[in-house]
Amino acid sequence: MKDSEQIIRNIKLVLAYDGSDFSGWQVQPHAVSVQGTLASAIGRLTGEKVLPQGSGRTDAGVHALAQVATFATASRIPAENLVKALNDILPASIRVLEVSEAAPEFHARKSAQAKTYRYRIFRGPICPPFLARYVWHYPYLLDEEAVRQAAETVVGEHDFTSFAAVDPEKGREENGEGFSSVRQVFSSGWERQGEEFVYTIRGSGFLHHMVRNLVGTFVLAGKGTLKPEDVRRILKARDRAAAGATAPANGLYLVSVEY
Repeated sequence: MKDSEQIIRNIKLVLAYDGSDFSGWQVQPHAVSVQGTLASAIGRLTGEKVLPQGSGRTDAGVHALAQVATFATASRIPAENLVKALNDILPASIRVLEVSEAAPEFHARKSAQAKTYRYRIFRGPICPPFLARYVWHYPYLLDEEAVRQAAETVVGEHDFTSFAAVDPEKGREENGEGFSSVRQVFSSGWERQGEEFVYTIRGSGFLHHMVRNLVGTFVLAGKGTLKPEDVRRILKARDRAAAGATAPANGLYLVSVEY
């Protein structure tokens, strides 16, 4: 093979980030994004202009424990060297955990089969200052058993229009094949972890604001505003106005992506 012939590699990254100071994953004009910051770091190393594609768009303030991204490069930098090299350039709020070479057809978003998200609510009367950016502080009366029961009702395949932001472009981007609000939820449950009440949901994919809107609605069940079984009625309504308010972004984490 001639030296002039370029081999294009498909690089897969696994990232963790604190979303507090970012406008979200996606590049936006006049705003600092995770995608843009990562693209800049890759460009400094490879000399190429790339836009890494993530498994999904996390919103402003949302965190990730294992976001997956892919980008194509002609650079010959070994994958194992990219971990240290990127972390030396990136801010401390973004860490590259793993780098590997993927098959040419692998795509961070389109190849995803399931995702898991977690939402943390701090239930104590005083939220420690070092936790404030990473939890929703909710010290008020809450029937946690009712919240658990409400969460169980969304397991299965449903149209989640009632729990999606009114933003069809986001839904189309997540689905990859044209807009659909139908998603399959494999598990949905809450558990107490000390002073935190933690929600974990695993599904085939998620609409824009879907997890935060579910959490906001489950909390209404805990307050007694709704009954747990009302969530089924809200699903059938396919109307965003039927569900609860959107829970704050800072309590939400993308935990993992499965392929």
